[in-house]
Amino acid sequence: MEPMDDAELVSRIDELSAEEHRLERSHTSGGLSPDELERLRAIEIALDQCWDLLRQRRARRTAGEDPDAAEPRPAAVVENYEQ
Repeated sequence: MEPMDDAELVSRIDELSAEEHRLERSHTSGGLSPDELERLRAIEIALDQCWDLLRQRRARRTAGEDPDAAEPRPAAVVENYEQ
C-alpha cells in the first residue's frame, strides 16, 4: 500500500466499498464465481487495512504525533482483530 493521507484513505475506502457492493448486488440470486469470491476477499482485506491505517493516523494526530509515521499492518494482523 502506497503512503496516503486521510482524504486519500477515505477515497480509497469509498472506492473499495462501492466495488464490494457491486459484486454483492450483481449476484443476489446466484453465487459468485471463484474469481469473484477471490476479488471480494481481497477487497475485504484491503478495506480492513485502510480502516486500520486511518485509525492509526487519527490516533497519532490526537496524541500530538506525526500521522505520516503510521504504517499499514499486514493482512494477517488486521484480519484477526475483534469486531
